Amino acid sequence: MKQLLDDETRVAIVGYRLERAYSTLGEADLLYGGGYFNAAVNRLYYACYYAAVALLLSRGIETATHNGVKTQLSMHFVRNGKLSIEHSTTFGLLFDKRHSSDYSDFAYCDAALVEMLRPRAEAFIDAVSKLIEEKEDINNNGTERL
Repeated sequence: MKQLLDDETRVAIVGYRLERAYSTLGEADLLYGGGYFNAAVNRLYYACYYAAVALLLSRGIETATHNGVKTQLSMHFVRNGKLSIEHSTTFGLLFDKRHSSDYSDFAYCDAALVEMLRPRAEAFIDAVSKLIEEKEDINNNGTERL
């Protein structure tokens, strides 16, 4: 059974996850610069994953699996237009590429793929961050609680 988080702890974890999302983008940049393209895609996925988990948690939604994060993100944010289809597609593509590069033989990511995914991953994280900030603004005005 999952432990219930108080508002202060939830806010701290959400902030930590967002911070980690942005720092993981930096890890991807370093790996890309070293020619480690599969690893760079892995870090781009995890950067987006950390942001997605932060967003879900900011709304009190907890998941146990990576697929659960993808499903809940779609259900609570993409279907109602709070998060664009393009951002959902980015997360889904990174999910698939990370999975195949981690678990499939002969999976290959190249520089062009990383160059295409890097700005999309950052845009995803920025969009998620904005949704979290909007939630915090509502909370600070006292009209809604986490």
